[in-house]
Amino acid sequence: MNTVATTRMSSKGQIVIPEEIRNSLHLKTGTRFVVVGEGDVVVLKTISPPSFDEFEEIVLQARQAAIESGMEPRDIEDAIKEVRSNKCKS
Repeated sequence: MNTVATTRMSSKGQIVIPEEIRNSLHLKTGTRFVVVGEGDVVVLKTISPPSFDEFEEIVLQARQAAIESGMEPRDIEDAIKEVRSNKCKS
């Protein structure tokens, strides 16, 4: 599914993704992207939430890492308080 098309950037920095590419990738209004630029290359990668199974696997890996590092529930509470207090100072 290699579809190639050209587009232009507007004076406001906006780029239209050509319709044939939007259709082939099933992109809808409001689709969010990560934009990566390096040299003369710009990459758009859609952001999509993980499936429930993928999310469960991520949580299991995080729990295992916490156990292996000796992290305690109190450590998480302290980290949350620290981040929240730093946001209030900004």
